[in-house]
Amino acid sequence: MDIERIYINNNDMEIFSENKKAYFNYEIKEKFRAGVVLTGQEVKSIRLGRISLAGSYVVFKDSQIYLIGAKIPAYQPKNASANYNPERPRKLLLNKSEINYLIGKSSEKGLTLIPIKVYTENAKIKLEFGIARGKKKYDKKETIRKREDQREIDNELKIRG
Repeated sequence: MDIERIYINNNDMEIFSENKKAYFNYEIKEKFRAGVVLTGQEVKSIRLGRISLAGSYVVFKDSQIYLIGAKIPAYQPKNASANYNPERPRKLLLNKSEINYLIGKSSEKGLTLIPIKVYTENAKIKLEFGIARGKKKYDKKETIRKREDQREIDNELKIRG
């Protein structure tokens, strides 16, 4: 099975939002990218950087994949329709083979799909998400300890050098 992996080094790519807690709370095993079905005002709002991926996740419904919990406020709140829902489920655009691969992988015990960032690629808004396993509390503490140790080493080298 030939699944597209992400190797991004595009200079004209603009990142609108990152899920900063994703790498702290989860161990990302594999990354994927997908297009997102959006309305016009959602696109304008995202281009202004008004999107939050905090607490969002990716789920399967009827052999389709949806982004749940991402908050995209209305572009112009005064002109927004009365039934506009900033947290509505947004369909992700993937090939059938990719969807089947993700369904198989995410059905393994302890694995979930977590959005990592929203960015543009060739003027199209894309979502990068990953297959992830939740970290335990001791794993998070170990990550913090390593980061603090590295910070102390860097400070010592800066002072001496």
